[in-house]
Amino acid sequence: MAGPAGRLDAVLVCGGRWHDFDHARLGLLGMLGDHPRVRTRVYEDYDCLPALDQADLLVTYTCDVRPRPAQRAALTRFVERGGRWLALHGTNAVIEPSKGDGPREFTTPRLLGDLAKVLGSQFLAHPPIEPYKVRVTRPDHPLVAGIDPFKVTDELYVCELHGELEVLLHAEYTGPCRGFAEGDTAARDSAPRPVLYLKRHGAGEVCYFTLGHCRGRYDVQDLGVDDTGRVDVGPWRTPEFLTVLRRCVRRMVDTP
Repeated sequence: MAGPAGRLDAVLVCGGRWHDFDHARLGLLGMLGDHPRVRTRVYEDYDCLPALDQADLLVTYTCDVRPRPAQRAALTRFVERGGRWLALHGTNAVIEPSKGDGPREFTTPRLLGDLAKVLGSQFLAHPPIEPYKVRVTRPDHPLVAGIDPFKVTDELYVCELHGELEVLLHAEYTGPCRGFAEGDTAARDSAPRPVLYLKRHGAGEVCYFTLGHCRGRYDVQDLGVDDTGRVDVGPWRTPEFLTVLRRCVRRMVDTP
């Protein structure tokens, strides 16, 4: 649905909880800006339906941003009609912290509905943030060609998977994910954990990349921590992550 002279309209949704969305937003806008054909409108949530109706590309970096039923339907239509959706990190996450004075436990209610089937996954839990190895599942695929297995410091996502996924990168983890209601059971199986995959839906495609965690000093104040005392850039200085992410953006731009 490119406009005159091949212009492509993009929507970037970047917002939510517990992450440094300023850092991620700047990085993603820079990568989109490398492509002169792309004109981008920016939102913090899914109150962007008029723009989405006209968009060719959608990029989302969110955490616990819960689209309402009409927004879920619009996102589904966007992909069905041929839209390309690059979904990053916590886009598939609905997370609810426990209340009260006891140990904090996060639940992951299934509030995405059928949109989880469009995305191909829904977040359940992750072990503590620490370095882990990302492995190349499909070394022949252009998005990961020439990429060797690499270490990254990020949240290793354990997800509930939906439908047929073309997995390009994966990690391996079997063990507890403490602090999550389903953390003792979610990662018991030994199946690979998708890190980057493609999911067809209708005439369009979702490209999901679970990496991308970043957090500033003041991003978890709603959890009672006024200042974490540190800035966490996660994989945003990892060359392999940045290379693959740029390729994912380029694939969206170049796909007919």
